[in-house]
Amino acid sequence: MGRRLAAAVHVQHPQTAEWLILQPGDEPDEDLAETITNPAAWEPDEDEEGADSDSDRESAALRETEPTPAPEPAPTPETTSEPTPAPAATPEPEAKPTRTRARKQAE
Repeated sequence: MGRRLAAAVHVQHPQTAEWLILQPGDEPDEDLAETITNPAAWEPDEDEEGADSDSDRESAALRETEPTPAPEPAPTPETTSEPTPAPAATPEPEAKPTRTRARKQAE
């Protein structure tokens, strides 16, 4: 059984130069599979999932022997309070100039 795709892939057929869209779950022929170079496009191999390699066993052993780091303490809120800003002063309306009428002078 061939490998299965985990994502949609656009490839050019190596013999016909025709563009193809392969869907997730498809098992392309070997000639098409060779043109797909992105490893993230493939589903994980079934034999790799169940098998334990030496490096997996070593990393698991290291994880077991490493101490668990202590969680960072929660940040404490600052106790100093900032002064509240003074309310903005509303500008007083400017006084209108008073008009004075010139008196008629008696002749």
